[in-house]
Amino acid sequence: MSQNKHLQPLLDVKELRVAFGGKEVVHGIDFRIAAGEKLALVGESGSGKTVTALSLLRLVQNADVAGAATLFGSADAPSGRDLLSIPERELRGIRGKEIAMIFQEPMTALNALYTVGDQIAEVLELHEGLSARAAQAAAVQLLADTGIPEPARRARAFPHQLSGGQRQRAMIAMALACKPRLLLADEPTTALDVTVRAQILELLADLQRKHGMAVLLITHDLNLVRRFADRIAVMEDGQVVEQGAVAAVFEAPQHAYTRKLIDSHPQRDVIAVPAGAGAPPVLEATGLRVSYPVPRPGFAGWFRKGEFIAVQNADFRIAPGETLGVVGESGSGKSTLALAALGLLKHQGALKVDGRGWAVDRSSDLALRRVMQVVFQDPFSSLSPRMTVEQIVGEGLRVHAPELDTAQRRARALAALADVGLGEAQFPSLLDRYPHEFSGGQRQRLAIARALIVDPQLLVLDEPTSALDVTIQKQVLGLLQRLQRERGLSYLLITHDVEVIRAMAHQVIVMKDGAILEAGAVERVLDAPEHPYTKKLVAAALLE
Repeated sequence: MSQNKHLQPLLDVKELRVAFGGKEVVHGIDFRIAAGEKLALVGESGSGKTVTALSLLRLVQNADVAGAATLFGSADAPSGRDLLSIPERELRGIRGKEIAMIFQEPMTALNALYTVGDQIAEVLELHEGLSARAAQAAAVQLLADTGIPEPARRARAFPHQLSGGQRQRAMIAMALACKPRLLLADEPTTALDVTVRAQILELLADLQRKHGMAVLLITHDLNLVRRFADRIAVMEDGQVVEQGAVAAVFEAPQHAYTRKLIDSHPQRDVIAVPAGAGAPPVLEATGLRVSYPVPRPGFAGWFRKGEFIAVQNADFRIAPGETLGVVGESGSGKSTLALAALGLLKHQGALKVDGRGWAVDRSSDLALRRVMQVVFQDPFSSLSPRMTVEQIVGEGLRVHAPELDTAQRRARALAALADVGLGEAQFPSLLDRYPHEFSGGQRQRLAIARALIVDPQLLVLDEPTSALDVTIQKQVLGLLQRLQRERGLSYLLITHDVEVIRAMAHQVIVMKDGAILEAGAVERVLDAPEHPYTKKLVAAALLE
């Protein structure tokens, strides 16, 4: 495996092993980072990449850590210091000052009880010995350096008062406060929208060049690695299976797992929509509008409510066998649109399902509810942990086919599970199992089986793969493509991922702030976008 042996290392990790309760999860890995270098540690969930990074600073509780992680470049320790064996007091002086870390979810990493400015100032007071006043002034400047607008005002804000991108910028400002020589970045853009993700990535690259620091980037996003890193180390099951220069590894991967990761991008497999011989659309919306009452600011709020428009005057239609993709950032209104289409939110405008009018809370619409089913983003949350697979998958039959007896429901449940690739030969006593006994991808297959069992015409897919690893994502998308071909299903696909839209959809609508900005055939909208926001989305998705 290629390493940067010709460069003087800043950090040299040898035979790193991490175990919990006697079970080893990181198996003697080696890697090194040179001063000013960007190394990406890549792998799927459970590969050991985050545990590896946290272990370098001894931040993993109840873990047995062995091996060596030697930090070089200090004048008072020319032979280097082993981060895994030096006294805790000495390591505290290194954390935050020489090695800093930014985390995946800034909302949980930042202290909700303190302002952003106070949290940044605390680092400067602790490591740099600045006075409280000087530290606050430096905190404002650091926020300005990360591109936060009105930095003095933002410094007085609490974390919940900032957007996701602003919180991540604040965390980056805190990490860079003491000009560290090494930055550990654990999935720094995963929790962010695609356009904000591109902005944060560009910010990190600019700051890395400006300060000349080294970066260890922990990620599962190969697009991010290709754009940001100098070298890559690929982890699988606690082992580094391949490492080398980014260009060399992407062009000629040596290990089968690396090839699998690189080949995991969604592949377009969309059949032509049948003419339908005059069949009505499965779902049609005209002037769809969803609004919520909100308090008005100031004294007027005592007397009158304001109005927040979540979806404004949306028009769309989905033909039999067609996939309509709805793409946009958080807060764009795409999930609200889906809930309204399902009849789960009160709305204005006209909705027709299978050519018939559709209203909320009308018992006569039970038959129409069978036409549309939904698959949610996180199968761990959407599947009841108290119910068996038989109860979960067969639940719809109790409502829509009450004439079936227990044996018939079991047979239908097994057939639906087999259709999504879960069979009793693979999983003995399948119907008696609980959701926690399955992996994330398998749980999403359970959710799809639950939706399919009542033979719907349309599935509403709300971010169906965003909680899954890239290789599992490709499998689930392949399953959905196969089911559409075999059953003639229509899909309303809600996502922030332009690549998923490109792989799955016939038509696409682009939403922002509750409005549809652009709509049309996928090839036209993504290959020749007209609206500036669509162009921004496509560029941020690294498709250009």
